[in-house]
Amino acid sequence: MKVRRVRTAALLGASLVCASALTACGQASSANTINLYSAPEENLQHNVDRCNAQSGGRYDIVYHKLPRDADGQREQMVRRLAAGDTGMDLLYLDVTWTGEFAEANWVREWTGADKAEVERDTLPGPLETATWQGKLYAAPKNTNVQLLWYRKDLVPEPPKTWNEMISTAQRLKQEGKPHWISLTGAQFEGLYVHYNTLLESAGGHVLSEDGKNAVVDQGAVRGLEALRDLGTAGVTSPGMNNAEEDDARQEFETGQSAFELNWPFVYASMQEDKPELAKKVGWARLPGLDAGVPSKSTIGGANYAVSSYSTKPELSFEAAKCLRDKESQKFSAINDGVPPTIESLYSDPELQAEYPMHETILQALKDPGMRPVTPAAQNVSTVLSNMLSPIGEIDPQATAERMRHEVQNALESKGVMP
Repeated sequence: MKVRRVRTAALLGASLVCASALTACGQASSANTINLYSAPEENLQHNVDRCNAQSGGRYDIVYHKLPRDADGQREQMVRRLAAGDTGMDLLYLDVTWTGEFAEANWVREWTGADKAEVERDTLPGPLETATWQGKLYAAPKNTNVQLLWYRKDLVPEPPKTWNEMISTAQRLKQEGKPHWISLTGAQFEGLYVHYNTLLESAGGHVLSEDGKNAVVDQGAVRGLEALRDLGTAGVTSPGMNNAEEDDARQEFETGQSAFELNWPFVYASMQEDKPELAKKVGWARLPGLDAGVPSKSTIGGANYAVSSYSTKPELSFEAAKCLRDKESQKFSAINDGVPPTIESLYSDPELQAEYPMHETILQALKDPGMRPVTPAAQNVSTVLSNMLSPIGEIDPQATAERMRHEVQNALESKGVMP
């Protein structure tokens, strides 16, 4: 993976970073202008320029940058869409927002030939993130899964289960060797991602199938137990409860960690910052909860949706298809570190050269963990992140009871700031 994309990839598990606020962007108004509102990748403009040239003048995509953080991105789009703003055509949606935007009638359904083109060769997991109540409302742009990064000089074979990882780290600690398990323990979406991976791996549910009721079943309790066990095992860093993705990356690069649970961007970072350490690091699917049962790593990524208020929907669909086509996804994967949603790209020699872990990523993507799809996804995430932090203080049964109550309130927009 090329080192020029290390820093921009740091937050790609949930969303992408950018530098300017939406309100600072000028509004284009030509008859063929397609206004794209996106949290940017460093090289996204390249794909915009290619698609504009390829259109032969039929459309002219103008790229507007959303705020840096996912909450800010959602807030600004929601405000404008709620006001019926016709100046927005193409929207970058985090994979957790599909239900909310579709239920509010803010985005258009993909149908006919447009839908067929998007579905062709697209991995089922990313496609599911773009679907609400059996209908396609967005086009999967990129995806992501977390992997287990481990020190091969300390652990010749990666642990297959969560308990094996913890016990191995405890043994390394007793031997006076690097032993930390680095992960995102801060009270934000990244912690919820870890928990969702664990409950999905246990076959658990927080919500009912229709997304309308809190369930929090025994599998969800088991996920809480697993997080608690890690938080009380004495094998995480003093700063774990405040760590986000890039903090966990830096922590692992200090050489004090034996394991890291994080997105693939960390590979390129090690190549640049710690090349000697990188030679000692291997990767594997995240550890599962039961021997012989693979984990279900929660997928991240982003999708393109067409605003219901766009006055140029046909051109917007055409532009979206170009921005997420095979050529665009390959370029973004190689230059910005965002794994593609198009399955055949994982057989591309150029992409394989940049992603030596491509087979592991693809295996995880074919059997992923999915965050619950609901119009109240943001509320649910906020509530769960709050109750999971700090992980060492989780009381599985008591926390599960609280979750049933608080998640139901979140679904009904009670007591939660949207």
